[in-house]
Amino acid sequence: MASVYNINKGINKPIEFKGLKAQYIAYLAIGLIGLLILFAVLYIMGVNMFVCLALVVVLGAALFMTVYRMSDTYGQYGLLKKMASRSIPVYVKAASRKLFLNLLTELNA
Repeated sequence: MASVYNINKGINKPIEFKGLKAQYIAYLAIGLIGLLILFAVLYIMGVNMFVCLALVVVLGAALFMTVYRMSDTYGQYGLLKKMASRSIPVYVKAASRKLFLNLLTELNA
């Protein structure tokens, strides 16, 4: 029996899959690939399989909880807005008035 997943919710709406919105789908996919690689590396290094499995399951649960929480908290653009707000300076320091006087002449022209 084939499974059918609805991905698009409508025109001009963000992609949503099982409650995850927009870029969080990619974050979860990248995290799961990273966990798969971590399991393979630990297993090849000779770590006990049950230890590898337990570690990957715990990290996977933490990954799912974190990504779903970020998706619910920030939504489609909220995380990008939060990261962009960090680059906005608290204040602008100018040594002279020339910058502002040139702005006035450009606006009046």
